Amino acid sequence: MSADGYRYGPYRDGPDPLAPPVELREAVDQVGRDVMEGASPRSATDELLRRGTPATAGLDELTRRVWQRRAEIQRRHRLDGTLQEVRRLLDEGLTAERRRLASEASEDARFEEMRLDALPSGTAGAVSDLADHEWRSETGRSNYERIRELLGRELLGARFDRMKEALQQATPEDADRAGAMLADLNDLLAAHARGDADVAERFDEFLRRHGEFFPENPSTVDELIDALSARSAAAQRAMNSMTPEQRQELAELAQQAFGDPRIAEQLSRLDERLRAARPGEDWSSSGRFRGQDPLGLAEAARAMTDLSELDALAEQLAQSYPGARLEDIDLESLERQLGDDAGVDARRLAELERELSRQGVFERAPDGSLRLSPKALRRLGETALSDVVRVLRAGRGERDTTASGAAGEVTGSSRPWRFGDTQPWAVSKTVRNAVLRTASAGRSTVRLDVSDVEVAETEHRSRAAVALCVDTSWSMVAEDRWLPMKRTALALHQLISTRFRTDALQIITFGRHARQVELSELVALEATWEQGTNAHHALLLAGRHLRRHPGAQPVVLMVTDGEPTAHLEPDGEALFDYPPSPVTLTRTLSEVDRLATSGAALSVFRLGDDPRLAAFVDLLARRAGGRVLAPDADGLGAAVVGDYLRNRRG
Repeated sequence: MSADGYRYGPYRDGPDPLAPPVELREAVDQVGRDVMEGASPRSATDELLRRGTPATAGLDELTRRVWQRRAEIQRRHRLDGTLQEVRRLLDEGLTAERRRLASEASEDARFEEMRLDALPSGTAGAVSDLADHEWRSETGRSNYERIRELLGRELLGARFDRMKEALQQATPEDADRAGAMLADLNDLLAAHARGDADVAERFDEFLRRHGEFFPENPSTVDELIDALSARSAAAQRAMNSMTPEQRQELAELAQQAFGDPRIAEQLSRLDERLRAARPGEDWSSSGRFRGQDPLGLAEAARAMTDLSELDALAEQLAQSYPGARLEDIDLESLERQLGDDAGVDARRLAELERELSRQGVFERAPDGSLRLSPKALRRLGETALSDVVRVLRAGRGERDTTASGAAGEVTGSSRPWRFGDTQPWAVSKTVRNAVLRTASAGRSTVRLDVSDVEVAETEHRSRAAVALCVDTSWSMVAEDRWLPMKRTALALHQLISTRFRTDALQIITFGRHARQVELSELVALEATWEQGTNAHHALLLAGRHLRRHPGAQPVVLMVTDGEPTAHLEPDGEALFDYPPSPVTLTRTLSEVDRLATSGAALSVFRLGDDPRLAAFVDLLARRAGGRVLAPDADGLGAAVVGDYLRNRRG
């Protein structure tokens, strides 16, 4: 508490309002990449959540750690710890007892030695036969009592959480209280099974008397049954995982729990009632434990509970069931099994999924399908253009191309502002004018006046009409050129929409047919098997686009990895022929000549080393007075953007 009465602490009423927003840039890039490769937005999002991000482990990594943790439990432990401890205490006690009897010379001592020699070889039989033995050694007497206490603690601890620790220093009174609790619990469960009207009152009375045994504080009988049945089923699975001989030994030893066979009887009755009340619990499965670290019965039940919890987490992380959501993941269980970092990663993934939906990364298309929103496309375009600029800088030292402004490049000079001017202000000169004017008037307060404003002069910038024709035939997919082609279109679209806003860009795809598409359609375009590379149809559409902008500088950019094998007939039918027919070549070249007549700058980006394609695109360039570039797939974006900038500069 500060002196002025204010107290500062963590914000607890909902999400922290000052928390930084979820960073979606990396996520959108990953989702967009998968969508451009042909995945649906839903499957791309699922794949992102499975892979995770550089800062957050994905569902696959969390699942791997779950299975690793599960295998570690089974590989490290074995389940005969209680039997081993009982055998150790018994052998130690019998050795001390024989040593004490050997020191006595009486016939009674010889008779007791004969009784000890005649004990059954089995642990359970020996412990049972020693129930009425009058121990002469203190070690033997103490160890036998410890065996009875150990059995009681293990049996109760296997069915009641943290009971073993609570009874670590058990007294006869503690054993009596545990027996009374079991009897009352069985009576309560019997009343619940019968549907007695006073079950609620009996439950309240039961907790008042025995609440110390139930730290989870159940609020209803059903909650109590849920907790007990899960634990009892785990104990049963631990028994199922032992050998038949080990199970038989424990069943016989249970009669010696706290030296009172009624404890084992009450526990057996409790297990029967819980099994009847919750038959859906897993009472029959088992596990294979092959380690060297022995577990007692209570620890074995906890290990089986851990295995069950890990199985449930694996199912939740798989998200393979109908209606699965990341909110289904039990974060408390995840942190308990894998640590706090795993819980942080799961929360981040859930928040990432929510933010992808909330921030409008996807939108519903007219046909009802999901597609990337304009906001997401801008983000992908920024990334694609940034990669292109990086390549251009490395290759030719070009400057960043993200500066905006439709008026043109700043020349460095300025002039007084006139009504209607849209150029940017020359800020330093404007402020200097205001200071000088104020000082000359003898005033100390500087105020801007319209007469002070100067604008930066810019060079004239012409408009361009750009047709980007991209090959979408199957070979582009088969040769891993599909994604670079889409990223190239994204980069060019981003450059034109931010820096050269007055330019008119039209994207044209061509396979068997050509068509004009929006950027969102191209990004979501799925590859289909069809024969034909109809450059004729693509150039025809490109010419129409250029004619719609008669005052703009015409630019045609064509990306292809195959020679033209189809052309468009007057009736709209596309005819395919391979090798290319003379008609196809003639129709294609006629469109090239028409573009050349209109003064269009034609650049062809040849992908691959097909000699026939190389010869044909060289012919196109000669006919149109254009250029041929042969970049690899990774350099396609830089080649197209660089050539576009070159054409704009004339």
